[in-house]
Amino acid sequence: MELSIVIQSIAIIYLMILIGAALSKTFSFNEDTRGVFISLIVNIAMPSIILSSIFNVKMDDDTFSTIILVFLLSILINVVGIGVGWLLSFTFYNKSNKHVELALLAGLGNTGFIGIPLCAVLIGPEGALYAAIFDAGVDFTIWTVGVLMLQKGKSIGLQTFKSMINIPLVSIFVGLIISYFHYRPPALIINLVDQLSALAAPLAMFYIGILVMTLKFSKVKESGLKVWIPISVKLMMLPALVALLIGYFHLNMTIVQTVLIQSMMPTLTLASILFAKYSADKDMGAITTVLATVLALLTIPVIIYILTYFSLFT
Repeated sequence: MELSIVIQSIAIIYLMILIGAALSKTFSFNEDTRGVFISLIVNIAMPSIILSSIFNVKMDDDTFSTIILVFLLSILINVVGIGVGWLLSFTFYNKSNKHVELALLAGLGNTGFIGIPLCAVLIGPEGALYAAIFDAGVDFTIWTVGVLMLQKGKSIGLQTFKSMINIPLVSIFVGLIISYFHYRPPALIINLVDQLSALAAPLAMFYIGILVMTLKFSKVKESGLKVWIPISVKLMMLPALVALLIGYFHLNMTIVQTVLIQSMMPTLTLASILFAKYSADKDMGAITTVLATVLALLTIPVIIYILTYFSLFT
């Protein structure tokens, strides 16, 4: 993989975040406008990029087996990240009441908003497909392990599983069923999802840029002493651990690169929304998301450069 392509992609992300920051000055960013951004990204852009990826990849029995493997790897990586974050939180801040937030922020990455578009650019449609499956594993982890932790030990009920049903997840299953039966949608539909999929990266980066401009310095200072844990785990420790272990699975290079890129992603963009839903520290979620995203624009190309030296990226 050409490092120049990675640097160019990261530079474009930087510029889109700056545009988002500039846009924040033109309107009031409140719960309504936040909801519009989230709805457009989650309900239109992300399903479109998933379907576009599926429609552009030839599906066979081997591909389906690989999809299951990538899904399970995603859950494993997420749980390991949460575990490392939990361990570090108790080690360094034993008396804190933010162990759950720190652990989830350390393990759950922005594999949808940033990961899928980045894999599509760097690897192609097949990489975007596997990235979407990896993101489905993140969703599964959020609404099972994540919700269980945020509910302070309550059991997983029917409502939890209902929460797992979202449009991106449905689009994965619908797309795979269509591909399994070798049905080719009309060119009009394919062109439509291809064009809508292009919305994913710009909208997500605009959202992050706007989020940066809404943070209060007092909140950043208050949470800043602890967020080094999820940021260091998510951006450095977890990718390093995945890089060390991925070779034992004997996967093809496309899957290896996809899993590695997804493991490098910064903290989940929706962390603050998830925390607010379960009365956790939503400010810490937002601050960690923003700081991790900004730093990831530096760490991702550096890690890819190092992995290229070890022939994990070619």
